[in-house]
Amino acid sequence: MSGSKTMTQSKAGQFVWHDLFTSDRACSMAFYQQVANWTYEVERASDFAWGGGEQDFVLALSGDEAGAGLIETPPEQENGWISYIEVPDVDIAINRVGTLGGKIVREPFEVPGVGRNALVRDPFGALVGISLSRHGFPVPKRQFGPEVYVSNGDDFPQAFYIELFGWQVSPERDKDCFTLLGPQGHLVAIQHAATWSTASNASWVPCIMVTSVSDASFAAETKGARLASVEDNETIQADSPILCDPDGAPFALGVKQTTNFH
Repeated sequence: MSGSKTMTQSKAGQFVWHDLFTSDRACSMAFYQQVANWTYEVERASDFAWGGGEQDFVLALSGDEAGAGLIETPPEQENGWISYIEVPDVDIAINRVGTLGGKIVREPFEVPGVGRNALVRDPFGALVGISLSRHGFPVPKRQFGPEVYVSNGDDFPQAFYIELFGWQVSPERDKDCFTLLGPQGHLVAIQHAATWSTASNASWVPCIMVTSVSDASFAAETKGARLASVEDNETIQADSPILCDPDGAPFALGVKQTTNFH
């Protein structure tokens, strides 16, 4: 138990999991296998967190690292990625969301054998998950890079993430973006003052790590992806392009590192 607690504390404030809700899971599996070289394991859930009953849950892996699940979109959700941030106690965190200007989308719920989760929107409307892990998977730093926050403007709801997750805003700012650090100083996210031309809410966009961004971008577009409509975002489009998969879910691409980023 003490080892589990230590692991949870070391993960606190970091993105620890990603769920992709998709209208065609087989198509999404083929797409990300081609783009990111992912492999998959299918697990049978006896009490599925999204709809209940017995259902298959697909784990996406990069090598032996598991950091994502692919789920047929349930009625109450929209297609797209949800990224989860680790906390020591989901229920305590969720009780603070409203006072920090956020909204609860789904109250805390158990995922048998995995942990306890909740879904919220931050003050700018970005959907994000809150998670307490009860599994042995490490933070998926080979499969995913720093998350990208498309803020629809110059602002970022700093107080929400600082108070809820113990984040720090890096004092170094490059042009129209800055970096966000976890409680232990790990790089967890990059915020850009870019805007979606077709959406009003800010968004968290997962950054999928690949060997070659240009090769992965070509493979993605060959398989039906398109560049996301992001304005005033030349820097990140060059370094970490944001695309929409065939199901319309935005994702970014980044180059795999030989060492963990801090």
